[in-house]
Amino acid sequence: MSDKGRLKDKTISTKRARNADINDIVLDSHIFSNIFAKDIKRVFIYKKAERLAKAIHLITPAFTNSPTLRNKIDSIAVSLVEYAILPPASARESLSRELLALSSVLSIARTGGMLSGMNAEIIAKEAHALLQEVASYEEPRLFLEETPSLAELARNASSSLSSRERVAKNESAYVKSFSQNTITTKVKKDARVVKVAKGQMLKDNTVKTSRRDAIVSIIRKKGDAYIKDISTVIRNVSEKTIQRELVYLVNKGILVRKGTRRWTSYSLAN
Repeated sequence: MSDKGRLKDKTISTKRARNADINDIVLDSHIFSNIFAKDIKRVFIYKKAERLAKAIHLITPAFTNSPTLRNKIDSIAVSLVEYAILPPASARESLSRELLALSSVLSIARTGGMLSGMNAEIIAKEAHALLQEVASYEEPRLFLEETPSLAELARNASSSLSSRERVAKNESAYVKSFSQNTITTKVKKDARVVKVAKGQMLKDNTVKTSRRDAIVSIIRKKGDAYIKDISTVIRNVSEKTIQRELVYLVNKGILVRKGTRRWTSYSLAN
């Protein structure tokens, strides 16, 4: 490959990296917590508003001969992004108002021959999709900060004894009362080791089951989720551990994997 070709590929890669950084900023922990109140549904609505604003910007040259309409549609595009970060109640009212204004501008432009029917239909379709998301939005009843941590789940699991644990405990008590010689001492020691091993195994299985249930719940709510989406909800667990749980759920047929590497996403199997 020539130097010119390598330079071109390097330039394209650099641009893609910058675009990825820009697109990922909404999932920054500070913004996700303080702007969107850790509500992934609000992030989704914001991204749809941003996508619609980009589409509107692409058709603004069609309004060159009508400065009034051009200024109005530019204002709508900017307002969509601004209103999408407002609290849910305010965002619903403001976005609905802007989408109504957008519908009127598109109708005027199409009637006046400034905008093709195809472009008007594309914008209207995106606007309708955003309006549906806004109208169907419900604030979560369980906020992420209220979600029990894995440590709490483990404590709750270990506080409730299963029937096997109770039997093992009774057997250990019987052995203790049987004899005080060296053989009995050894039996008691072995019984304690078995009890601890069983308890630890039950605790580990309970934590894994709870973690997998939490992962499935997040994906069911979001539709498609990346590892980064899940790690912002399930704290004190590394992304490698979450990835192992996702592989387990995919192998069990519960989840479906799409994409590769950093673009890998997961959704519920049909």
